[in-house]
Amino acid sequence: MTDPDPAAPTGTAPAQAPDLAERYGRTKPRPRQAAALPGEADPWDESDGVRPRPKLTVGARIAVTLALAAGVAIAAWFTIVDTQRDPVTFTDVGFSVTSAEAVEVTFDVSMPPGTEAVCTVTALSQSFAEVGAVDVEVGPDAARTARHTVTIATTELATTGVVDNCDMR
Repeated sequence: MTDPDPAAPTGTAPAQAPDLAERYGRTKPRPRQAAALPGEADPWDESDGVRPRPKLTVGARIAVTLALAAGVAIAAWFTIVDTQRDPVTFTDVGFSVTSAEAVEVTFDVSMPPGTEAVCTVTALSQSFAEVGAVDVEVGPDAARTARHTVTIATTELATTGVVDNCDMR
């Protein structure tokens, strides 16, 4: 609690006490102004030294736009280079264990139309040991993506069948 101001007349409300930063000289004292509404500070009052953030200049806007355009161009470049480096991609679609000696694997291969690739498809046991494998030649196809199904002979019961890799021929 602060001591009452001896200069304040008796019977009137005491003047508002300065906050700690003002009291110990950390900030410039702010002139007290009437608030917009009772109990509220005026949000447009600039006497506290806080100014609205200035808008970007035309040069700054151009620089930001150029930086964003360069970022998009670099991302596109990396996408194109990655596609050229590894043009064959594959996706496992599903498998079906037909018997203890065979598993059927279905997969999609995406590559440029008119090209050929070789995909290695394997069958795995419950302990993830390879129990069968086959190399499948795919293509050339007119479409970019083609679905293929292959039956793999297994040495014991397989629990899954997957594509290991696909390489261009």
